[in-house]
Amino acid sequence: MLSYILRRAGQTAVVLFGVSLIVFSLIHLTPGDPVDALYAGENVTAAQKDQYRKSLGLDRPLPAQYAEFAGGAVQGDLGTSVRRDVPVWSELAATLPATVELTLAALLVAVLIAVPVAVVSAQRQGSFWDRGGSAAALFGISMPSFWLGIMLILLFAVTWNVLPSSGRLDLGTGLRQMTGLVTLDALLQGNMAALRSALAHLVMPAVALGAAIAATLVRVLRSGLLEVKGQDFVEALHARGLSSHRVIRHMLRNALPATVTVMGVRIGTLLGGAIVVETVFSWPGVGRLIIEAIRARDYPVVQGSVLVLAVMFTLVNLVTDLIHAWLDPRVKRGRAAA
Repeated sequence: MLSYILRRAGQTAVVLFGVSLIVFSLIHLTPGDPVDALYAGENVTAAQKDQYRKSLGLDRPLPAQYAEFAGGAVQGDLGTSVRRDVPVWSELAATLPATVELTLAALLVAVLIAVPVAVVSAQRQGSFWDRGGSAAALFGISMPSFWLGIMLILLFAVTWNVLPSSGRLDLGTGLRQMTGLVTLDALLQGNMAALRSALAHLVMPAVALGAAIAATLVRVLRSGLLEVKGQDFVEALHARGLSSHRVIRHMLRNALPATVTVMGVRIGTLLGGAIVVETVFSWPGVGRLIIEAIRARDYPVVQGSVLVLAVMFTLVNLVTDLIHAWLDPRVKRGRAAA
């Protein structure tokens, strides 16, 4: 297991190097200048712009700029925002908890929807419930998250006015920032008013982001349960008189490895999809920060934000592989033989 972890760590380093190189190249090769965007409409001379550009190091060759960026990233320094003149880490620290909270909420929504639907569909294969679940899963996969978000806003915020359409928290709740996760902070402080407000703001973005993930999990978990359903140990469990709930629990344990792998991959989709959903719901997360930084040509913020998301995605995939090996001992045996 240790050798596998070390090998995966090496692969992760290579992936992160490739991601950093691609992001740096694409950002710097696209048309536009961050200094021109920063001083657009202001009475600033070309000499002053050149001086500021030189102070930022943007006048140097691209290889030298990348070497400085990569070296700083390894040491935990992602640079300074061109637009706000503050460290990139400070902007990420203010926005990353919001994205993490939204991602976890979307994943929870996906699991709460997918597991019951997949179990019912597998247990009643070919029935009305099975066909309905498959049709809903197909619809969920085909439906863009931004369109679902807009429809939710029109229905629950505009028509019925029961849920807020933007932000994370109402004003005047008296919540103190502790972890950056407003729901967790509200629970730790016993602030029920803030907790209700945070959940109300979180529902629609989480559903819009988690619907497609739920649809994918339904299809994968249903297929796994159907494969397990016909195996001999399931008939043996029924013959021993175990209740259906306990039998389903054993079936889920055997069907989970493939589902966990898909979930690990889809968490990366959640992080990427959060960019669109955060824009639709004005959610103050990393996705919205990246959009604003792209518009302002703020290279350090875009590079640092994408690199942090890439690190999170690769770490999640590593944890997913370890969980898969724990759920399915055959993976460990095969790895040891290799």
